[in-house]
Amino acid sequence: MKKVCWPYFDPDFDNLPERIYGPVCRVSIDSDTLEDCTLVKVDSVNKQGLLLEVIQVLTDMNLTITKCFISSDAEWFMDVFHVKDENGNKLADQNVINYIHQAIGTTTGPPASTRANAYAKNIFQSENHSGHTTIEMTGTDRPGLFSEISAALADLHCNIVEAHAWTHNARLACVAQISDKSTDAPINDPHRLATIEDYLITVLRATTAVSPCGKEASNQEVKTTGFLGGDYQGTMTNVERRLHQLMLSIRDFDGPNLRPVSSPRTPLGWDADEECRNTAVWIESCEEKGYSMVSLECKDRPRLLFDTVCTLTDMQYVIFHASTHCHEGYAFQEYFIRHVDGDALCTESEKERVIKCLEAAIERRVCEGFRLELHADDTMGLLSDITRVLRENGLAVVRADVATQGEKAINAFYVRDISGNEVVPNMEFVESMKRELMGPSHINLQVKNEKHLIRSPSSTEKSRYFANIGDILKSQIGRLSFRIN
Repeated sequence: MKKVCWPYFDPDFDNLPERIYGPVCRVSIDSDTLEDCTLVKVDSVNKQGLLLEVIQVLTDMNLTITKCFISSDAEWFMDVFHVKDENGNKLADQNVINYIHQAIGTTTGPPASTRANAYAKNIFQSENHSGHTTIEMTGTDRPGLFSEISAALADLHCNIVEAHAWTHNARLACVAQISDKSTDAPINDPHRLATIEDYLITVLRATTAVSPCGKEASNQEVKTTGFLGGDYQGTMTNVERRLHQLMLSIRDFDGPNLRPVSSPRTPLGWDADEECRNTAVWIESCEEKGYSMVSLECKDRPRLLFDTVCTLTDMQYVIFHASTHCHEGYAFQEYFIRHVDGDALCTESEKERVIKCLEAAIERRVCEGFRLELHADDTMGLLSDITRVLRENGLAVVRADVATQGEKAINAFYVRDISGNEVVPNMEFVESMKRELMGPSHINLQVKNEKHLIRSPSSTEKSRYFANIGDILKSQIGRLSFRIN
């Protein structure tokens, strides 16, 4: 009889990834138990930053986390998230459910799992920025600074493919993706990069403003932090985390404390007559277990959990237990933390710094101003022209999200006047903006006054704002004669 030979396979080979990276992360998604939301349960070996990675996956899909219970003691990670889709419903899209299994299930595997990233890009069609150059900028903010940065890049023959800018406490952080104007290729020439960097540093430093804490801006507060050839893993939360880190590096939490101090365990520390409730953060010691208990209460909004967990993680704190929930539009969060070295928060100065950083993380994304959305054909220098029109009409951009999808430019700006006051636009303002740019047939411009984020002005203030915007635009239209080719 002829002998048949088969190659030998070690039975332990299939378990090699698990032995290297730990047990596979187990993800359970249950849409049947609760009537109004889907339960996402995650069990895995714990590691520093794993909680943030899981929250990033859920946040990237614009899911709302209404409640969560977190436990990562004894080296094991067990979390339960109550989530809804962006329409407030349970998760029904099987593609989304598969992505959660795929993305979270690989967080304990090899770093930067290409499998999960490829799966995400296939489902959500994220833009790949590997062919662009990434610029990070921080500095002391002033009216019109974002417009000046846009104009500087246009003068340097750079095309802005995507940009995100935050301002808070007179600080600015911006992350932008640029390419060469003529070739649309990444800019790799070291001499040209040095020229761009020097030019932008000159723009950022062209201010005599004093920082909110009363000190003159130092070189550390105004700088171009780097030019990177890679991307941000194709997800928005990676860019937002970097913006948090940049703001933290220039100490935007050192701004003036204009809000009344709230008392611990007093429900939100707010008076019933106040229209806008303030953020309350306090820290208590849990000596029995060696934790510091961080409690947070504020108005609920999208991505709030991501912002707070991101800040604690970047400050090198480990979250061992946590619970969060929302009630009548307000969020309540409680974290039991230690520093990565195993110590709880010991000194009052350290506690005060954590409180300030968490308050800043919450406030950065809340913009007091109206939202200006603009959809147009993507043309060279479009962003520079848009921000110039806003600046010349006495408006300052306090937050910007700029992106391109195919041949279209999708821009969103939060705008106030140059004194930092709220403005209330009308339809005349919208039509004037269209005429000043490229004609009403080529641009879709919308204004959204997000009242849940801003103070509602009185009727007298409204009439004054309407008149001011109309008068300013009428007086400026005659001399704004540029055209976009």
